[in-house]
Amino acid sequence: MEMFVLSFTIFILALFVGVELINKVPPTLHTPLMSGTNAISGIVVVGAIVSAGSEGTSPTLANLLGFLAVTLATINITAGFLVTDRMLNMFKRKN
Repeated sequence: MEMFVLSFTIFILALFVGVELINKVPPTLHTPLMSGTNAISGIVVVGAIVSAGSEGTSPTLANLLGFLAVTLATINITAGFLVTDRMLNMFKRKN
């Protein structure tokens, strides 16, 4: 129980730090930041596939969490690429 409270406290603190950092990023840096988070999500997908594909006859917590991580990270990557493409199209010259 003590480890859970410590881990949960670190998670909440990281959440607040992340929100503060993202709010301080100027709009001109959002596209490169989105590309960086897409790369991180790609790494998460690889780790989640390994976790989801672990051996066992019945689904375990690791399998279920791995599947959930693959699903959410894939959605994040797809949405990130769509947003990045849309933002880059705003800078193209119109004929």
